[in-house]
Amino acid sequence: HPPTTHTHHGFCLPDSDLSMRTLSTPSPALIFPPNSPGFQNGRGSSTSSSSVTGETVAMVHSPPPTRLTHPLIRLASKHQKEQANIDRLPDHSMLHIFSFLPTNQLCRCARVCRRWYNLAWDPRLWRTIRLTGETINVDRALKVLTRRLCQDTPNVCLMLETVIVSGCRRLTDRGLYTIAQCCPELRRLEVSGCYNISNEAVFDVVSLCPNLEHLDVSGCSKVTCISLTREASIKLSPLHGKQISIRYLDMTDCFVLEDEGLHTIAAHCTQLTHLYLRRCVRITDEGLRYLMIYCPSVKELSVSDCRFVSDFGLREIAKLESRLRYLSVAHCGRITDVGIRYVAKYCSKLRYLNARGCEGITDHGLEYLAKNCTKLKSLDIGKCPLVSDTGLEFLALNCFNLKRLSLKSCESITGQGLQIVAANCFDLQMLNVQDCEVSVDALRFVKRHCKRCIIEHTNPAFF
Repeated sequence: HPPTTHTHHGFCLPDSDLSMRTLSTPSPALIFPPNSPGFQNGRGSSTSSSSVTGETVAMVHSPPPTRLTHPLIRLASKHQKEQANIDRLPDHSMLHIFSFLPTNQLCRCARVCRRWYNLAWDPRLWRTIRLTGETINVDRALKVLTRRLCQDTPNVCLMLETVIVSGCRRLTDRGLYTIAQCCPELRRLEVSGCYNISNEAVFDVVSLCPNLEHLDVSGCSKVTCISLTREASIKLSPLHGKQISIRYLDMTDCFVLEDEGLHTIAAHCTQLTHLYLRRCVRITDEGLRYLMIYCPSVKELSVSDCRFVSDFGLREIAKLESRLRYLSVAHCGRITDVGIRYVAKYCSKLRYLNARGCEGITDHGLEYLAKNCTKLKSLDIGKCPLVSDTGLEFLALNCFNLKRLSLKSCESITGQGLQIVAANCFDLQMLNVQDCEVSVDALRFVKRHCKRCIIEHTNPAFF
């Protein structure tokens, strides 16, 4: 008879999930949707499946038996074994195959036989948990999985380093509390689009996971700050130095973030190298001033669609000097040539600049940028109507390493400017001239001189 199982209502993992990993113990948490074959064919359970419509179910069961007692099953098993060439693979090859499986499939593999059970729960396969899906009861999933992983090391998941639950809208503070309490070695956490989590749960994670370096809370509209809890500031100060080790922080679409919250983030996360504040519409130049005071190591910064950021904000950003490699100020309508000159003068090693929609930028700003940031590889000046062929000529004669150039909806650009660029920037790989008045001959000239260039255009005569 198949082993007795116990059913816990709560969650499932969709087939589209990517890899997820943890520690080995006697009884794995198996995860299935309510209508999956695991419930219908009777092989995985001697109890009835959940009848809750639209809900998901987690099963915890014993390891598969080493031998089957029923004679008919024994004969079928022998026949299958003779044809199962995969069983001849050594363990290290099986582990390599399992490392590519999504979470739910890895759990299903643990039900095949005792050998697969032991392999599927090898600690090396469980350094990452990845859950996706709007309907998953992710709080329950995290509780079951971490409990499963804590059996070898009570209450602590020492192997777990990455948790990705992006898009799981049912994630709440309770799920993050589980992670904070059980995963002290956590290094990466992604909860983008989980709009039910609050500051308090995030504070707990960063306070109890001192090695956390990568945090993505994009789309979490209730998150207004990143800070240690008061208790952690007092008790764990020798461990943290009252600082958070986060280097990568994505707060895109955290609409409620204000300058004061950015001040707190900067004061606690002084090791930041990558910061993304896209569409944090309440951020102003004052918030950027705080950031530059505390976080001098920022290499990548995005303040796209932060409409209150102006040339004064770019003057603050320019204090990063040669450390700054990536900057996005797209659709910051208050930025002009003055701000671009600040950045170009001090940030000579800039590689990527997105200034799309900054209508105050002219050929003069582009000239200063081209002459000072000669290692520029990617530039987006789309929807900048004051940029013309003159600006493109400065760019072509100074930035020979240019690989990506977007001129979408630049009304003053013509085919002559494109030809100058193509004749000098042979490594060009992407050119966007959608909604630009350029001839077919100019596009053919670009294609002839830049062999690897992909041209995005709206000219029906060119193909």
